[in-house]
Order: sequence, then structure tokens, then C-alpha cells
Amino acid sequence: MDVGELLNYQPDRGAKRNRDGDGGAAGADEDSRGGKQHKGLSAREMARYREAGVGIEGGGEMRDYDDLSQDRKRILEKLMDRDEEEPEAEPVDESSVKKMILTFEKRSYKNQELRIKFPDNPEKFMETELDLNDVIQEMHVIATMPDLYHLLVELNAVHSLLGLLSHENTDVAIAVVDLLQELTDIDTLQESEEGAEVLIDSLLEGQVVALLVQSMERLDEQVKEEADGIYNTLAIVENMSEFRPGLCTEAAQQGLMQWLLKRIKAKMPFDANKLYCSEILAILLQNNDNTRELLGEMDGIDVLLQQLSVFKRHNPSTAEEQEMMENLFDALCSCLMLAANRDRFLKGEGLQLMNLMLREKKMSRCSSMKVLDHGMIGAEGADNCHKFVDILGLRTIFPLFMKTPKKMKKSVSSEKEHEEHVCSIIASMLRNLKSQQRSRLLNKFTENDCEKVDRLMEMHFKYLEAVQQADKRIEGEKHEMVRRGEILDDGIEDDFYIRRLDAGLFVLQLICYIMVEISNSGIAQLQQRVQQILNLRGGSVKVVRHIMREYAESIGDGKSEEFKEAERKRIMDLVENF
Repeated sequence: MDVGELLNYQPDRGAKRNRDGDGGAAGADEDSRGGKQHKGLSAREMARYREAGVGIEGGGEMRDYDDLSQDRKRILEKLMDRDEEEPEAEPVDESSVKKMILTFEKRSYKNQELRIKFPDNPEKFMETELDLNDVIQEMHVIATMPDLYHLLVELNAVHSLLGLLSHENTDVAIAVVDLLQELTDIDTLQESEEGAEVLIDSLLEGQVVALLVQSMERLDEQVKEEADGIYNTLAIVENMSEFRPGLCTEAAQQGLMQWLLKRIKAKMPFDANKLYCSEILAILLQNNDNTRELLGEMDGIDVLLQQLSVFKRHNPSTAEEQEMMENLFDALCSCLMLAANRDRFLKGEGLQLMNLMLREKKMSRCSSMKVLDHGMIGAEGADNCHKFVDILGLRTIFPLFMKTPKKMKKSVSSEKEHEEHVCSIIASMLRNLKSQQRSRLLNKFTENDCEKVDRLMEMHFKYLEAVQQADKRIEGEKHEMVRRGEILDDGIEDDFYIRRLDAGLFVLQLICYIMVEISNSGIAQLQQRVQQILNLRGGSVKVVRHIMREYAESIGDGKSEEFKEAERKRIMDLVENF
């Protein structure tokens, strides 16, 4: 501990905060017993300060600078002397951890016993509560030894800690949350896979998430310590879900999803906890149809749309608020991967909100386009595609297709990402629209002397060149690897394919799909314009066909075999007629 730290030292809060309306009787008791509330987390340090002559309550007198300096020196000397006198801390080993757990169990039992015996007399059990709090603080040292986590389980300490989450004194519950947060820190868990597995199994067996949710329900976020308790509780969930992603479904079903939605829509000023809630929600929904369905059943789509509607005409005021907005958009995109939620999105007027966001030109514009893409893609997006045309969405989307906004180039989203979403939305509409709405879409391509076809072909050659350059580099690397005698296994081939996608292969496939669709629309003007520009720029129908065959091969992952086959046949028929 350096000199500055010693001089600026502030003792940690005790086991019981003395605040109006929270255990007032207990607080009064403690005050009458000569400031006992200063014990708790740092009794030894407080004693040092008293011996050194430091006023805990801090008088208001002004003193000369020299006097102050002398006092600081004297205090420092006394503290240093005390440090020299104190024996060295006991090394952390199996024996000391067992002793610590045994002390914890005894103090927990003693506190519980006195609380039952004297429920209306806090003076009787307050001492045991402070002692219990002290030992919980001491147990933080176990987090440095994940190899010894099995002792917490074998000696039943995990069960006892979970029991304390519902302790009448919220300070004790918060102390347990702080300890669990440190024990489950992801870096610590990864140090000892075996110890981590044992601890997480025991926590899940004890329904840890349900107990944490109950604990959060009774905390008052107006009190800083309790707000911190909620933040640390969310950190426990994040740590465990990162270590074992499979527990997200269980966590959501144990009340966490409901609590998160309630907290996100609460009429409270934006803070770190709201940001963290949005992050945990996005994590729960990632690649998980069970949690997506649960959110849909809880009217979560409406909650997300209501929270996002704030950013329709106003940009987030801080970077943190922008991060929350992006988390909520990500959560909404995840939800729309489930077909049932697309119907809820449609009924909740999500399309209208996203369309307004596109027109308003605020920071939410890029993310709203991503949501539209997720809501309209595939056969399940047919209803949303028709509705989008009905609400005059074509007037919004085609200006964005014709020109990538300058702001978009500077924002988090890249130009490629913007063009990918726009092309995907148009491709989805060409796939899904029928009758009158389809005619309205195709007519857009004929407007102003087929200017949209010209833009489509411009993008085609732009992305074709980028992909061809990437292919050339990859071929060179493959040749070099073969020369060195290395084997090109599936993993390496997958890496090369991902690099081609990053170079713009997927956007190129979408552009070629739009070209093939409009050429097969029966409007001679469109087909002639496509062929004319291909010939003019030295393009090739063969290249387009090759790209479309590759696209057809990769389509429909995660879908049924029947769907894949039908979609491939449909695309190949379009290609043959191109």
C-alpha cells in the first residue's frame, strides 16, 4: 500500500447502512451504542484510525496547512508502526479455506438463530450480522484459488450463500452477490475448468438465477449500494452464460427475462443498469429459439419497439445510450429469426416505426434497416414484405439503394453493410411479393430510364472486382501452401470462404439474384438494359450464372431439406432463363 493510498484511505461501508426508512430502529440502536455502525467491513482499519486520532465524523474546523501536514505525517507513522506489528497474513491453502468456510457457517447459523429468537430487538443480533459480513468479505480470497472451489460445494457453503440472498438485511444479500460475482469472474473460471464446472453445477442446482431475481426485486435502485448490487447480479449472469451458453434458456425461464423487460421499460433515467439489462437481454436471445419464443409470449416485441421509438426523432445523448440502443436493435433482430415473432412485429406496427426511422435520418437509421432485413427475409417474411409496400416503404428504400448516405460512411455501419441490407430487402421483396405489390416494385426499376438498373449494374461490377481480387489472393496462398506440402482441410477452406464473404461475395450474390429476378419479370425493357450494360462493360452471363449456382448451393442452412430443394430449383430455373 503506497503512501497516497494510506492517506486517502476511506473505510468500506459497514454491514448496515444507516439511512432513513431502512432499518431505522437498528440504526438508532447502533448510534446509541457509540457509533457501532462503523464496524462491519473494516473494523480493524476503523480501529487504526481511532488510535491514530482521526475524526471519523470529520469536524468542520479549518486548520493551517502546516498543521495538516504534521498531522498527516503523524498518522502515517502510526499506521506504518501498526503494520509492522501485525503478523503476516495466513497463506491461502486447503486448510485455511476449510477453516474460513467453517467460521462462515457458524456465524451464519448464529445470526439466523438470534434473528429468530429476537425478531423485534436488532440490538441482540446486530453484532452477529457484522461478524457474518466480515467473514463474507474474507471469503473473497477464495476467488484467487479456483482449484479450491470444490471445497465450497463439498462443505455446503454454496447452499448457505444462496440462502443468504434472501437475508432480511439487504446489505448481507449484496455482500453475497459481490462474492459470487468475484467467484464467477470469467477469467477466474477459465483458470481451473474443473473447479469452475463444480461451482457452476452447484449454483444451477440451487436455482441461483431464480434467487438472484428475487433478490433484485427487493433492492431499491435509488440507493447507490443497492443499485451496485443489481449491477453485480447481472454480472454473475453474464459470467455464467459466457462460461456455459446453454444456461440462457434456464435463466430466462427462472424469471430473468420478465425482470429484464420490466426494468428496461421502467420510467427511470438512463443509467449503467439499464445499459447492462439491454446487454444481458441481447445475450439471452442470441442463437436461442426458446428464449426468443419466451420473449414473444411476454409481449417483449412491444417493449422493444416502445423503447426504440424514443430514437425515432432523437439521437442518443451519450455513447452509453447509443450502445443500449444498438443492444435493443440486436435483441429485436434476434427475435425476428423466429417466424412467430415476425407476426407480432407486424401487428405491433414495427414496420411503420422502422420506415419512419429510415426517413428521419437519425443514428437509428442503419439499425432499423437491419431490422427490416431480418423481418422480411425468407418465406416467413412474406406478410411483412406486402405490408412494407402498402405503407409506401418503396419510397424510402430506393433512395437509400440509389445512394449510400454520407453519414452512413462515417457511422458504425460500413458502406458494404448498408448496401448488403438494402440489396437483401429488395431481394426478399422480389422473392415474396405477389400480384399488385410485385408490379409496383418492378415498376420502380423502369422509372427514370431504368436508373435503378444502372445503379444495380454499377454495384455488380464494384463487388465483382473486389471478390475477384480476393479470389486471386486466396489462390496464391493455396498454391503456396500446396508447394510447402500443407494439406488444405475443411477448416482452411471455410476460412477462405469467410474471407470471400468479407470481400463482398454475399452482396454480389444478392445483386446477381436481383438481376436474374428482374430479367425474368417479363418486362423486356429491364432484361435488355441488364444485357446491354453487361456487354458494354465486358461482363459475362456465364459469370453471373456461376455466382448464382454457388449461391443456390449455400442457401437454406438450418431449413428443412424440402425447403432447400424447392428454393434451389426455383433459383436454378431463373438462372437457366437468364
